[in-house]
Amino acid sequence: MTLEAQIGETLRARGWQLAVAESCTGGLLGYRLTTVAGSSAYFLGGVIAYANAVKLALLGVRPETLERWGAVSPQTALEMAVGVCRLTGATLGVSLTGLAGPGGGTPLKPVGLVYIGLAAPGERRVWRHLWSGDRTANQAASAQAALEHLAAFLGRFAIHA
Repeated sequence: MTLEAQIGETLRARGWQLAVAESCTGGLLGYRLTTVAGSSAYFLGGVIAYANAVKLALLGVRPETLERWGAVSPQTALEMAVGVCRLTGATLGVSLTGLAGPGGGTPLKPVGLVYIGLAAPGERRVWRHLWSGDRTANQAASAQAALEHLAAFLGRFAIHA
């Protein structure tokens, strides 16, 4: 069984719904989740919030967060995850924000830096990753890591027959 299918099985068993907010992956996480037949039972949708204006307007990321910490930060990742839950009514929200490359990096925020956020009832988490691949590899690694973090989180709630 694929990771995407395992995630779906757990979400379905719990009656939970998922939404995603993606920046640097441009919809790749949502695509991967919807490769599973029947994913409409638990996947509500996503927002590709590539521009800061979309992070602000649709996801409710606070202007002060972007001004102080920037779009690529744990603070923004968390606000994106919370915002997509608020926007869609999902139980769980997963977000990705980062620098896929090849340009845009700085010494403090190098190319390949990605934050993955998760918002769930009573729980907030952010993971930091630093990839060293090209743009496509960094995007793929980010989506894979988001699935792995989500599966590990859901594993705490898995229903075993």
